[in-house]
Parts: sequence; C-alpha cells; structure tokens
Amino acid sequence: MTGPDDAYRYHRDQVRALAEAGADVIAAYTLNDAAEAQGIVRAAREAGIAVEISFTVETDGLLASGRTLAETIAEVEASDPPDGYSLNCAHPDHFERALDADTAPRIVGIRPNASRLSHAELDESEILDDGDPVELADRMAQLLERMPSVRVIGGCCGTDSRHVAAIWERLGRDPVRA
Repeated sequence: MTGPDDAYRYHRDQVRALAEAGADVIAAYTLNDAAEAQGIVRAAREAGIAVEISFTVETDGLLASGRTLAETIAEVEASDPPDGYSLNCAHPDHFERALDADTAPRIVGIRPNASRLSHAELDESEILDDGDPVELADRMAQLLERMPSVRVIGGCCGTDSRHVAAIWERLGRDPVRA
C-alpha cells in the first residue's frame, strides 16, 4: 500500500463485515506506518465501529518506516485519531526506546515478544526464542510504570501461558481472577 486511500480500500470490506457481524472494536496489529493506520481508521469510522491501532517497532525503537512512534502517531492524529493505540510484536526494551513523555500515556495496550531478537532474526530463526518469562515480566512492570493508560496486556511472538502468568504475578494480579 502506498497511501491512506489505498489502505482504506484494502481494509474497508473486512472492517465493514466485522462491524456488521457485531464486533465491538476493530484492532489492527503490527502496523509500520501512518498511512495504513489512517486508512483503517477511516474504514472503521465509516462502518461506525471503534478502532484501536497497534504499532510495532524495531530493536532501535523506530518503526520499519524509519520514523519515530511519536511522528507516526502525530501523522495519524492529523487526519482522524483512533480510539486507542497499542504496541505489539517487539520486546519491552524495544518499546522503551520508542516511547517519549507525550506518547507513553497514550498507549492503551501492550503485547510484547518474549525475545529481544529483531524481526529479521526471528523470521530466519529455526528455533523459537521464548526468552525468560520472569525477566520479561520484570521489564513489562518497569515499562508499565510509564504507561498509565494501559488496560490490555498480553503476549505476542514467543510468549505462552508461562509469560502471561509471570507478568500477572509480577503486577500483583491473579491471572485466574483478573
């Protein structure tokens, strides 16, 4: 896709179908640029459904487009802001590099990778790097101190029930009752 109009046309039918089927919210994950986010938000607004946009970053904290998270969110906001932003598919260390004082409070969800490897390294790996669940939970707790609006916590690549349980335990919550 090259621009918001292309993204809108590409996602419009799927967004409309989900809205008509009774979905509560459209959640678009692992986005790398503002244009696709803008097209998805437009399709969701047209369909009358809430929308959350989730970006992913590389090991340096930049999106694959080379832009910062703050720049990308500002570009999305210039047209029509979504109902929330999330981060997914990167290690908390990578998210840490992406956040600034204005961006961190705007994030409502986070789904980290267990591995610190880059996306390219993960793509080429023949063995799943599932990291250390306790260390991941510690890094998540530290990161969440800067992110007061987060209400959705999960896992992405390389995570499993051990990681989620460790995160909930570290945050002082019982995963069975939370």
